[in-house]
Amino acid sequence: MTRTRYHVEKMDCAAEERLVRMALADVEGVGPLRFDLPARHLDVVHEGDRARVSVALDGLGLGAREIESGLAAPGDLRAEPAQERGPLWIALAINATFFVGELTAGLVSGSMGLVADSLDMLADALVYALSLLAVGGTVLRKKRLARWSGYLQAGLAVFGLVEVVRRFVTAEAPPDVPTMIVVAALALVGNVATLLVLRRARGGSPGEAHVEASWIFTSNDIKVNGLVIASALVVWATASPIPDLVAGALIFVVVANGARRILALSR
Repeated sequence: MTRTRYHVEKMDCAAEERLVRMALADVEGVGPLRFDLPARHLDVVHEGDRARVSVALDGLGLGAREIESGLAAPGDLRAEPAQERGPLWIALAINATFFVGELTAGLVSGSMGLVADSLDMLADALVYALSLLAVGGTVLRKKRLARWSGYLQAGLAVFGLVEVVRRFVTAEAPPDVPTMIVVAALALVGNVATLLVLRRARGGSPGEAHVEASWIFTSNDIKVNGLVIASALVVWATASPIPDLVAGALIFVVVANGARRILALSR
């Protein structure tokens, strides 16, 4: 058996870990997987040529590159404890709840940043749902679920970008700043809670506070929440809706890219 280590540049939260697990689940010869999310490292124990592993990872567009490869040590053959379904259900519930809450708040307050952030929450919720629904299913079922989830996410992202353009053209009134800040801050708390629940479920040590803090606050989900808060402050300072529209457009692009990764699982 061979152990190959990859650095996966854009694998910074549990949702990307689930995508990687699903992408490699049906690759012949792949054995135990070990994830180090703070370091963005993935160890794959496999038989034969590692090219199939690399191709599957490349298809996700997460920036995976091989660091080293060699004979697997006895310790490498022990898989990480399987992720219990309970923490995944918690993560799904948190993300689905904030999708509904942020979407509602965004529509009421007129903030495209909040609407876009809600779709980012939906994107993670879809990944967790796919992980739960695909367990024990056939390869065809997994691919079908991934295809419909990806199309839904992509369609919503495109609709959002069209709405951003429309608001640029029609000169809408600025969104409600307090609502943007409060709701985005709550979403940030929800994302932190999700990251911690899933990390602890994987056996992360509570004592590694400095590692957890660094990992959490470099997560793309946290950056997206911060972008909405920052855009709200600029809206307040300028009395212009443009910062919110720019933030919304950027986040919709992130969501569309996430849809592309989910669709990669359906191929």
